[in-house]
Amino acid sequence: MIKIISIIILTVVPSIVVSDEVSGSATIVDGDTLRIGSTTIRLYGMDAPETRQTCERAGNSWPCGEESSRKLSQLVGEKMVLCYEIDRDRYGRVVAICRVGDIELGAAMVMSGLALAYRQYGAEYVKHETAAKDAARGMWSGDFVAPWDWRRGVRGTVVPTTRDDDCLIKGNINRQGERIYHALGRPSYTATVIDESSGERWFCSEEEAEEAGWRAPR
Repeated sequence: MIKIISIIILTVVPSIVVSDEVSGSATIVDGDTLRIGSTTIRLYGMDAPETRQTCERAGNSWPCGEESSRKLSQLVGEKMVLCYEIDRDRYGRVVAICRVGDIELGAAMVMSGLALAYRQYGAEYVKHETAAKDAARGMWSGDFVAPWDWRRGVRGTVVPTTRDDDCLIKGNINRQGERIYHALGRPSYTATVIDESSGERWFCSEEEAEEAGWRAPR
């Protein structure tokens, strides 16, 4: 059973190595975080509005953070949650892909429009975000500040400027100052985090990256 589930997960996120598994009934912390027993789990590859965060729709403010938490709670219900650990974040939380039956929670949250694809850490949910945006679901029904900007103190109702959905090649600068690009599907893609404030950037093609002075990994 574990082997079959692992195959399903790796189909969603093909470049990820699963290191451990956590399962059980869950308590919802917010729209992208849950707790199973004493283990706090951050859902991989997506970012939900903070609990106190609000968004705008038709000129009116609405509690998108609370709504996101409610959506995750509805998806989980009283069912058993099965999570596969792929990393630990700087707060010591397990970063995992979690499922409830056939529902992959990260994908479902982004598809609902109550979470965004966290492109900084992976591009697996970009297509789900595009579907939510095209259908004007959740936050995409109005204006909002991206959760990662809201945590930095940005307030107001600014729809985040995101790169083109086809521009998913990561232009990284390593500690030696070498400019190396990582294409989707490469082993180092998921682990590479882009910091645009330090000169790193995204590219739409390998040719564009090479013309800008970046090279492929050796």
